[in-house]
Amino acid sequence: MARAYRDVSNVVRELGLLRRTPVFYSLVAAGIALGFGGVITGMILLGDSWLQLLMAAALGILFTQVAFLAHEAAHRQILSTGPANFRLARILAAGVVGISYAWWDSKHTRHHGNPNKVGSDPDIEVDTISFLDEDAAKSRGFIRMITRRQGWLFFPLLTLEGVNLHYLGLKHLFSRKPIKGRWTELALIAARFTIVLTPIFLFLPLGMAFAFIGVQLAVFGVYMGASFAPNHKGMPIIAPDARLDFFSKQVRTSRNVSGGWWATWFMGGLNYQVEHHLFPNMSRFHLSRARRIVKDYCEANNVPYTETTIFRSYAIVIDYLNRVGLAARDPFDCPAAQQLRRA
Repeated sequence: MARAYRDVSNVVRELGLLRRTPVFYSLVAAGIALGFGGVITGMILLGDSWLQLLMAAALGILFTQVAFLAHEAAHRQILSTGPANFRLARILAAGVVGISYAWWDSKHTRHHGNPNKVGSDPDIEVDTISFLDEDAAKSRGFIRMITRRQGWLFFPLLTLEGVNLHYLGLKHLFSRKPIKGRWTELALIAARFTIVLTPIFLFLPLGMAFAFIGVQLAVFGVYMGASFAPNHKGMPIIAPDARLDFFSKQVRTSRNVSGGWWATWFMGGLNYQVEHHLFPNMSRFHLSRARRIVKDYCEANNVPYTETTIFRSYAIVIDYLNRVGLAARDPFDCPAAQQLRRA
């Protein structure tokens, strides 16, 4: 498999698929900027109206689109140098979206190194939702009640994920561990919330202002979760002591979402998860061409290449989480067992 990855990499480089695409990202940024301009204009024109909640939903979508750009900058996809990309990622994540770049980067780097590997990938650690049977079995109290039905509750719980992302980022920044750019991020986040919240609470009635923030955070959380969940959830889990080559590890644990350009726009390029994990610094613009190359090599080397529709991926995620949640259920909860106990 090491040779397969080397061969794929050579083809990708020869075709120029690792080149930066400044025009593409300039157009994406311009489109997002126009979107923010439209929302601000809409808020001014609507005034004291509950239709403002539509503007709140639009903001949730736009902040997620900015988060996609922050993710790509963190992977050095946008600008020509690493430091410039990292500065841009910090500004977009903390200054626009309002989440800590330092927290996300440390977590995401570990995920890329060992996707779906027990004990190494933070994305399969418990965070209300359990992704492993042994974690589900350890759940207690109210969390155990959620875990039993976590597949069906997954998307409703995502309405709280926006709040959770802000909280986890601030918790990281206020921790005692050494963090590069701590005060810069705190200043950016403080400025961001001041700029966003001040006009909302200044010009809207108090109840409407809180509803506006609630809708924006809910849409942001659901959109983020709906974009990242299909990538690895329900794919093979790697044991802590397992040893896999880079190519096999990244391809076997990743799932692509079909749909072409609209899926690429909706998911910020995350629909090409296999190719993104093999070439993290590849521009979103080139991922579709890389897909054809990688898929051919997987077929030639008998490596499973997973791709499905977005709705099928959600069904797989829900089914997987429900199966994991079975570990949190009382083994005597089944009707037959209850009849035996009463007898």
